[in-house]
Amino acid sequence: MYFTLKITPMKQIHILLVEDNEGDIFLTIEALQDWKVINKISVARDGKAALSFLDANELPDLILLDVNLPKKNGHEVLEYIKKSDKLKQIPVLMLTTSSSENDILRSYQQHANCYITKPVEVEDFFRTIASIEDFWISIVKLPQQSN
Repeated sequence: MYFTLKITPMKQIHILLVEDNEGDIFLTIEALQDWKVINKISVARDGKAALSFLDANELPDLILLDVNLPKKNGHEVLEYIKKSDKLKQIPVLMLTTSSSENDILRSYQQHANCYITKPVEVEDFFRTIASIEDFWISIVKLPQQSN
């Protein structure tokens, strides 16, 4: 199951958040709403829902992907994305509570664009999300999606 939230943009961007923790979904959406560039946030609550979303909807410009997900874990979702000619150009940022060296190494081996461990403190979490915007939205040029 997934849902989409529309936000009035200055610059248009579509983010797919793949996260099963309701608290983290709430905090991430709240932090993302402070951005002036997003017009759409889609949320998939498990790995299987993420794959269904990617197969059936317009492609996102950026994916924030948790590692520890039900049904299909983040590594399985990442592998699917990076092996797909249709999806592999979409930047995937692993945004997770896991600081396991195995998860970090496996993510980069599967061509994750970056690996971010979620801070525990809310203020630090908001700062981290703001840093994602500063780099991935303000500095990096994302590919146009041709859906």
